[in-house]
Amino acid sequence: EVQLVESGGGWVQSGDSLRLSCATSGFAFRRADLNWVRQAPGNGPEWVSRIYAGNMSTYYSESVKGRFTISREGAKDTVYLRMNSLKPEDTGVYFCNYKTYAGTEYWGQGTQVTVSS
Repeated sequence: EVQLVESGGGWVQSGDSLRLSCATSGFAFRRADLNWVRQAPGNGPEWVSRIYAGNMSTYYSESVKGRFTISREGAKDTVYLRMNSLKPEDTGVYFCNYKTYAGTEYWGQGTQVTVSS
């Protein structure tokens, strides 16, 4: 069974940092491309970042580029999102996402990030 479990969210002030974790199980982590997606209150999901399995390439949305860093740790089957210089508009629920080559998507339960000004 595929499982994605996010943690590390919290309430912070503008300019602070957080590191989110997504512990995974039930699939071949080393071959999986993984995403972070967030959803702000009243908005639809917004893709934030992706890390590829093969060459570890990373990609970011324009809204977080230069402030967020995605990484992965194979020994722990865990993907991270380091978030620096947080802004109130970064507030939302952050989800870890895994999509198979066949198109099946898996999501964690999410972790809440609240940034106050």
